[in-house]
Amino acid sequence: MIIATDQKFKSSQGIKGRAHIELRGPDGEIKEVRDIANTITELMDAQVADQMSDQTDAAIGFMSVGTGTGQTSASVGLATLTDRNALDSTTQGAAAADNDVVYVATWAAGDATAALTEAGIMRLDDDASMMTYSSFAVINKGAADSLVITWTATFGAS
Repeated sequence: MIIATDQKFKSSQGIKGRAHIELRGPDGEIKEVRDIANTITELMDAQVADQMSDQTDAAIGFMSVGTGTGQTSASVGLATLTDRNALDSTTQGAAAADNDVVYVATWAAGDATAALTEAGIMRLDDDASMMTYSSFAVINKGAADSLVITWTATFGAS
């Protein structure tokens, strides 16, 4: 006997994230700190599916900063790229935060000197593989300043 059912299983497994930005002066003192929500791109959704199915896409490896605004979940790159750096680290959270992935990138003195207004995590060293995007009020990174972005992506409801 076959019993038909209309049961539907619903998941609350969304992706969300926040970027923590620290601007430091040449003396190492913090000049500015920001915590900013982000937009998850369609490419990130595809990246998660690819990685879960053990396919061929490269792991996420870069972060970019720029001087534009206005990108959406359909965007594949920053509006106006200033600089892109390889990630310093990628780590998975532990215990109750084991569904977090933390990405860190640093821009040293002389690197990405600009009135920055956007940032994104990139899969590749190109401007066509953006995974997450944030725009924000201007952060003026001077030539002697350093900038560190710690971006946490949370997969799921917790």
